[in-house]
This record gives sequence, structure tokens and C-alpha cells, in this order.
Amino acid sequence: MNKTKKDYLSVIYNEKDRPFTNYPDKLTRHLVEIFNLEKQMKLLDVGCGRGEFLKGFIDIGLDCYGIDQSEAAKKFCPEANIKVSDIQNYDFPYDDNCFDVIFSKSVIEHFYYPEKIVKEIYRILKPGGIVITLTPDWHYNYRMFYEDYTHRTPFIDTSLKDIFLIHHFNEVKVEKFKQLPILWKKNLILLVISELTRIILPNIFKKYFKWVKFSKEIMLICIARKPIE
Repeated sequence: MNKTKKDYLSVIYNEKDRPFTNYPDKLTRHLVEIFNLEKQMKLLDVGCGRGEFLKGFIDIGLDCYGIDQSEAAKKFCPEANIKVSDIQNYDFPYDDNCFDVIFSKSVIEHFYYPEKIVKEIYRILKPGGIVITLTPDWHYNYRMFYEDYTHRTPFIDTSLKDIFLIHHFNEVKVEKFKQLPILWKKNLILLVISELTRIILPNIFKKYFKWVKFSKEIMLICIARKPIE
């Protein structure tokens, strides 16, 4: 007998195994600060998942929208305008040139053809608008990238930059990003400790010490702008 496939988020990101934390709130505040995002900017979270990051941007004062293949975010973030859509196979259900900011975290690597996503982002972003994309850095995460069976396309800094350049974005910048908030202030001592932790501590400890695991899971963060024609 055929059974309907279970929802990815309800299985992999269920609240018991992966409880909600204050990390999304810290990250969204950090991004608002470093990229000078202003209140009332219209922001779309592509692949908004459970809605944690979307909620963070809302609490700061942005006008937030979300799109995902799951409706899980509607429970955690009912105040947001969330659409459920198969973004891998269909165009985004938004008009051209309608968002000031488009954000995604750990999304682009889930697609066989991520260029389709980038093309749609360009279409619905306003001229002068920015896209902020975070994805695992394959160079550092290749051993655990496929722990998630839905990961399809790995990126390094060059390929992430190129996919935005070839789709007409400008001011494209890609940097490595560690998911430890204490490191975001660029404290030299903390950066050295983090690097030593990543190199020296054995992998067996990472499941017991979340900060060690985060120090090893280096992300790429890309910021790009749609030109004003």
C-alpha cells in the first residue's frame, strides 16, 4: 500500500529533537545591523522552514513574507504572510520587482538546479534590492554535507559568487561565516580559539558540545544587489 511521504520538517526538524533556540533572533539582528536593513523594508524568506528567522525579522520591524514547501511556519509565525509552494518546480507566486530584501539560509543547496531559484529571486527583487544567502561551505563541510539526504548542490565561495554574477546581480560579495554569535564581533582571541577548536578537538565531541559543532560548520554568506536599470 502506498503511503504519503512524511513532511520533511516534521521529521528532521521536529521540536523534540531540534528545539527552538534564540539563535535565529541573534542572527537576524546581526544581519540587520551589518547590512543596514531598515524597518518596514519588505522582506521575503525563501524556504522559511519553521519560521524562526522570519519571526526574528518581524520582531525587528521588517514587513515579512515567507515561502516554503511546508506550512510549518504558519504555526510558529502566524503574523507573517506565508505561501506554500513547490518552489523547485514552479515560479514564485509573486509579482516582478516587489521585495526590498530576499533572505535564505540553508536552502539553495537543496536544489538540483539552484539557478532556477536565483533567477526567480532576481525577478521578484526590486531594482536596488539585496539578496542575503547563507549555505554550508563545501570546503569545510564535505564530510557532513550529505548527512542531510535532501542536500543536492554543494557550494564553495567561487561557485556561490558566480551563480549570482551570471544572473545579472552586481556588488556580489561572499565571505565565510561561523555560526557562533560570540565570534561576530571579530575578536582576535576568540577567532584563534575557534580555529584551534575546529582543528584539534576530535569529531566525537561535536554531538555533545553544540558550540564545538557550530565552530566546525562553517557557512558561506553571500550579499548581492539587483542593479538599478
